[in-house]
Amino acid sequence: MDSSLVDIDAVFLDLDGTMYLGEDLIPGALEFLNRCESRDVARFFLSNNSSRSVEQYLHKLSALGIPATADDVLLSTHDLISWLHGGGYNRIYLVGTEGMKQMLNDAGLTMDAETPEIVVLGYDTEITYEKIATASIHLHKGVPMVVSHPDVVCPTPDGGLPDTGAYMAMFEAATGVSPIHVCGKPEPGMILHKIKELGLEPSRCAMVGDRLYTDMAMATRAGVNGILVLSGEATMEDVDSLPEGAEQQPSMIVQSVDGLFR
Repeated sequence: MDSSLVDIDAVFLDLDGTMYLGEDLIPGALEFLNRCESRDVARFFLSNNSSRSVEQYLHKLSALGIPATADDVLLSTHDLISWLHGGGYNRIYLVGTEGMKQMLNDAGLTMDAETPEIVVLGYDTEITYEKIATASIHLHKGVPMVVSHPDVVCPTPDGGLPDTGAYMAMFEAATGVSPIHVCGKPEPGMILHKIKELGLEPSRCAMVGDRLYTDMAMATRAGVNGILVLSGEATMEDVDSLPEGAEQQPSMIVQSVDGLFR
């Protein structure tokens, strides 16, 4: 595989650290999307970041000049909702943002701070000690916990910030409780349902992202090509330290999306 990607019919693009950092586009990102369109390559935007709703992501993408529809955006929150429905859960205590709460409400889930069936942990950029304390009390009482995604840090131009994986470690340290399930990348279902819906072959699809333990691991599990960009979290030192045969091993490495479809 080389950067021309001549045998690729669809690309699944991580957002934070891949298409933008904070409020700034990765240089060449728009030109890359134009090349996707000119080659009739389908493109979808994936994010484990559960702090925003689909509508909020569409607003941000629009503000950055990236055209997208709701069908183009695949979030860990979608995977979480599917898992909660599949497990028969309805009443939840959420450690998450208002945007995440809206998506869960829209999916028919009920917020219950008193007698929840499960504690839901998302990337809460609005977190308070009250939320932490209430969730901890429920966990001590035996209420299980599910997590929207495992990312430890959220990349920004100023360095990584605590993400859901860091919150998860905090709850485990405070309560001794581990989640019964972690949704989002690297679970392959985040992209396989779309690949199946489109009638595509996984081998002709690519996952483009900046994290080894989510983006590249999911690519391997889903049977798609994993393209690592060095514009976000992972470094070449991280790649070099991978054990032989690790599922996090990328199929190809580029500095950024600007180097693709050339």
